[in-house]
Amino acid sequence: MQLANRTVLITGESGVGKEVVARAVHELSPRRDGAFLAVNCAALSESLLESELFGHERGAFTGADRLRKGRFELADGGTLMLDEVSEVSPKIQAKLLRVLQERGFERVGSSLTIGVDVRVVATSNRDLPVACGVGEFRPDLYYRLNVLPVCIPPLRERRDDVRPLAEHFVNEIARREGRQGLAIDPAAAELLAAYHWPGNVRELQNICERAVVLSGASASPGVITRALLEPWLATKA
Repeated sequence: MQLANRTVLITGESGVGKEVVARAVHELSPRRDGAFLAVNCAALSESLLESELFGHERGAFTGADRLRKGRFELADGGTLMLDEVSEVSPKIQAKLLRVLQERGFERVGSSLTIGVDVRVVATSNRDLPVACGVGEFRPDLYYRLNVLPVCIPPLRERRDDVRPLAEHFVNEIARREGRQGLAIDPAAAELLAAYHWPGNVRELQNICERAVVLSGASASPGVITRALLEPWLATKA
């Protein structure tokens, strides 16, 4: 089995870093020199998502004044991430199933089938088997997506990851701000490790960014202290 061609389904709570993992899947595969494109399926209406994914011909609908290539076509030879794939409509689910089965699709307003070589990496924060059971998601599409499953645990279940992630974010943000030498003091690290992180990695990143900015005006500008972090946690540890 050529793993670089198989679909990947990444699941986990909102904010756990599913897109980071999706990008890593792409970068560590033979497709790394190809495009990595992402579509937020939850953010677009059915008609906009259909056009975004598959493109459209000129004149296909009102306002379609030129041909537009979709993400499947643009990602040929690379990877396409379908973010929150559980939110797509039944019509789009059927079209996604066909692409995965036949490696081909038609632009909106065309009957010409276009062949593509795209690896699909889908993400979801919902329980897809449950969605299948209540008729909200096609089981056949779920099986096509779930060839290589990756489940990311919430950050509260990965306490040992908190400090390395925080140090990474602090260093990355400080570098972007043109600052160097920031450290997280032991009391601050202890606070971060004890917190329950309802917003997962995204919340940790936001808090680190705020702490880096505020540290410049603190009494210890080279250190991330507990005092810089504690006011911004949803509940104190």
